[in-house]
Amino acid sequence: MLAKITVADYMSKRLVTLTKDTNVIDAIKKLLDHKITSAPVIDSRGRLLGMFSEKDGLKVFLESVYDQGMSGKVGEYMATDTIRVDANSSIVDLAEKFVKSPIRSFPVFQGGEFVGVISRVDVLKALVAI
Repeated sequence: MLAKITVADYMSKRLVTLTKDTNVIDAIKKLLDHKITSAPVIDSRGRLLGMFSEKDGLKVFLESVYDQGMSGKVGEYMATDTIRVDANSSIVDLAEKFVKSPIRSFPVFQGGEFVGVISRVDVLKALVAI
């Protein structure tokens, strides 16, 4: 049963997004306000540039301790080497990918277009829904 479920069935389509010019403190506040672990960073056309995560926020925190100030833009901290997931791939294959990776969410693509984000929690939701 689980093998027939696709990433598209459980991915988040209504996303909290950031731009590379978003202030890092504002980005961290968005993550906290929306109780999410990462957010896609997109350009003006909605194309994915990278992901900004809690881990990136921790880098901001550590830099602020050493530099005595908290400033910067998301583009300076975001991960650009994102692992992309196909919307039509099996959620079981995705679960294997999560087990092998420290990353907590992946951007989802369909036909080369960025269409959503899927997290570990989304995979667990698929498990309890059957």
